[in-house]
Amino acid sequence: MCLYIASLNSGSNGNCYYAGNDTEAVLIDAGISCRETEKRMKRCGLSMKNVKAIFISHEHSDHISGVTVLSKKYQLPVYITPATLKSSGLPIEPHLVNAFTPGEPITINNISVTAFTKQHDADDPHSFIVACKAVTVGIFTDVGIVCEELVRHFKLCNAAFLEANYDEVMLSTGNYPYHLKKRISGGMGHLSNTQAVALFNAHRSPGLSHLILAHLSKNNNSPQIVQELFNSYAGNTEIIVASRYVQTDVYQINDSKQAVAGTSKEKGKQKHLQLSMF
Repeated sequence: MCLYIASLNSGSNGNCYYAGNDTEAVLIDAGISCRETEKRMKRCGLSMKNVKAIFISHEHSDHISGVTVLSKKYQLPVYITPATLKSSGLPIEPHLVNAFTPGEPITINNISVTAFTKQHDADDPHSFIVACKAVTVGIFTDVGIVCEELVRHFKLCNAAFLEANYDEVMLSTGNYPYHLKKRISGGMGHLSNTQAVALFNAHRSPGLSHLILAHLSKNNNSPQIVQELFNSYAGNTEIIVASRYVQTDVYQINDSKQAVAGTSKEKGKQKHLQLSMF
């Protein structure tokens, strides 16, 4: 059984990632509006009827702004830690609130979602692994450092969303104030292109068919820089740069290197790969 994945939006203006099989799916974060989530899923040929839950990584607004309306409209369970819920102030209907514990899988029919802690300037931040049978997909964004937990989980992946937030030269020479530069690069902020490509090059699984590079900074990075950097190490892995303006294609991830790029889950047709529009 395969997984279908897509980025619906990726960046400081909103983050939302889709992972699912033929009958059920989850959203990791919901940082764009309910209406925009619906529109982008429709463009991808994905159905909200298959979405069974939303998992929240942390309380920053670009990861939660669409949660309340989306969960209420579709009566979707929201998996969120008590600390994150408290910090977020989200008015989620009480019967839809579910806690999760790092390392303990949440099973939704044939899908399993497991959280693990990460370094980020939030109260209780987590990354996620989504699995279906022998297929594993990681969602690794808003990560301050490459820690042992991140390495261990990255090695398991057939596909991953991996943060490549900033180019070190662009950040250091840019016009951000010093305190913000330190917040981004100081170990509790975001991964640089250099840190992300080092993780990819040293620890990817032989079965990593797709790498979706996520959460690029609008001011301190460039899709072209990221694409060229990772292409030089790509090997058999397809490199996709997620956009902060449009959804990606849907990618079919199998438990081998025979994943099909750009395959819509419902239509089952090849689609032209979209260029990131930053």
